[in-house]
Amino acid sequence: MLPETHYKTPIIFNSTNDERAYCCYDDVLLLPHMNKSFLSTLARRWHLALQVAPLLIPILGVKLFFHWMEWEFLSVNPLFTSLVAATTFLMGFLITGVIADYKESEKIPTEIAASIEVLYDESYIIDKNKNSHVSRAFHGFLLDFTSKLNNWFYRKEKTKNVLEHISAMNEYFAEFETLTQANFVTRMKQEQNNLRKLITRIHTIRETTFVQSAYTIVEALSFFLIMGMIFLKLEPFYESVFFVALVSLIVLYMIFLIKDLDNPFDYMSHDETATEVSLKPVHDLELRLKEKILKKSELLNHLHAYT
Repeated sequence: MLPETHYKTPIIFNSTNDERAYCCYDDVLLLPHMNKSFLSTLARRWHLALQVAPLLIPILGVKLFFHWMEWEFLSVNPLFTSLVAATTFLMGFLITGVIADYKESEKIPTEIAASIEVLYDESYIIDKNKNSHVSRAFHGFLLDFTSKLNNWFYRKEKTKNVLEHISAMNEYFAEFETLTQANFVTRMKQEQNNLRKLITRIHTIRETTFVQSAYTIVEALSFFLIMGMIFLKLEPFYESVFFVALVSLIVLYMIFLIKDLDNPFDYMSHDETATEVSLKPVHDLELRLKEKILKKSELLNHLHAYT
């Protein structure tokens, strides 16, 4: 028995606005939230620097206060440079680990979009050969699933609901077995399994972090390094201020960058930041599905008008 909400004919879009919104697909993103202005692009590129910059103000304030109180008692020595080298080494270790996961994560949205579109194509062939309302209902199901998937990326949908939606495909596959060859259904089951693995993989990346103890030691070393720069006596004083600001900026920026790269699916709005994996393939897929369903619906309406 198919899910009641999807055992229907495809969604019909009659308004001119819908047609404009969904039938003008090209290589440029057309969704309203994907229209990027120059300022928003600049903000995404520099969002980490904008987060770090306010933290430099209290650090420089403490440095000025310590200089005024003449509490600067450290001098440049080999031990201090070793602290800088240790912090740099550990940051390099962390960023190497998270970059490997990030490069893997970049492929996931494309693989998800490809799997869903393969499911659509297979069911389209069934519809073409058998003129089945089940396959047309499955098209609406896939469109609904893609919409839920986009909401899930932005944490508006629970992982449990998405996985249940994937399992609900079995109801359609059971109906397809009587309409087509077994190898068609086998391919669709393979894509279903691939979707389930990809969704579970994203959920795991979201909920886990890379080597918590490594983060702890890096944060501790960064704290002592910045404090050392504050207590460092370096003449002339403006050079000391410059190096405190520069070292603090680099250290804090790298910590923020590593934590952002460690969760490339941490979407808080429809505007992905520069450190989040692009969801363009999934957004484009939703657009293509709406366009295909609209064209199919117009064709059906045209045929019904002459029957």
